[in-house]
Amino acid sequence: MATEIRELLDEGAARLGRVADDPRHEAEILLGAALGRTRAFLRAHPEQRVLDCEATDRYESNVTRRAQGEPVAYILGEKEFWSLPLAVGPGVLIPRPETELLVERALAHLPADRSCEVLDLATGSGAVALAIATERPLARIVATDDSSAVLDAARCNAARLSLDARVEFVAGSWYEPLAQRRFEVIVSNPPYIAPNDPRVEPAVRRFEPPDALFAGPTGLEALRVVVAGAPKHLVSGGWLAVEHGDKQGDAVRELFVAAGFGDVRTHRDLADCDRCTEGRIAGEWLSRVRNVSHDPERPAEKSDGAAAQSANVKMSPAIQMRPVRRSSNQV
Repeated sequence: MATEIRELLDEGAARLGRVADDPRHEAEILLGAALGRTRAFLRAHPEQRVLDCEATDRYESNVTRRAQGEPVAYILGEKEFWSLPLAVGPGVLIPRPETELLVERALAHLPADRSCEVLDLATGSGAVALAIATERPLARIVATDDSSAVLDAARCNAARLSLDARVEFVAGSWYEPLAQRRFEVIVSNPPYIAPNDPRVEPAVRRFEPPDALFAGPTGLEALRVVVAGAPKHLVSGGWLAVEHGDKQGDAVRELFVAAGFGDVRTHRDLADCDRCTEGRIAGEWLSRVRNVSHDPERPAEKSDGAAAQSANVKMSPAIQMRPVRRSSNQV
């Protein structure tokens, strides 16, 4: 049985070759976690013998789990997002680095020197809400999810980061638990993958919560609800920003325009793929939409005013504020 760090990593990387894009990197993560050491230490001391049998047993067990396709985040129970360590487990969607772009867009519309109201729909692990809370200490944030178990995980993450007093977690589907509350910025990373999308990796289908990944047949069903319902919950001049699939930019911009948003633009991630669309609601349209009852499951009908705003739809280049990496299972 291998006992040197180098040998353990070599054996682990060989076993992970079929499931990992960078098997050596993942072997280092798993061995470092088992030993309580950094990857830098492992690389600096490849010849060191590991005498802790319990640690090597943990490592072997974790390599086996990973070789069977289980995500590293679930094995270790943690995933970093926006430099924040977030606890994750089965039933909680693993935060993707692409979603940091959604945080960037929210921050672009949130003042740093005064209080403001922010809504995060379908918060999952709380990643987006907690990242915003970290960067905007004066913001008051509401985060919703329709899963009580997922909200429990998000609350735990907020407590671990000492942000629980700044983020209010509310159980319910989309806007239902919010009554007439209004916000300056609404963000959402809803499910947006069509169930039959062949690009979704088998391990993602097997291990991650389908309700957080897959919408209806087109992949746009949840996005329609989020966009259509936003005007009634935004202050005049408020912004909505949503994450979506890399081939959904055109369709999502149409949803924004139909709902009465102006300044609509789609931002690309660093892989040059459409990833996030945002828009601002104007006061004139806002007063009109709040006096007209409509089914939140359906996008608002396109009016002459909304059609005129379609000329104000823009494409934005990839955001360079913060490195946003593209994960292999993101579509």
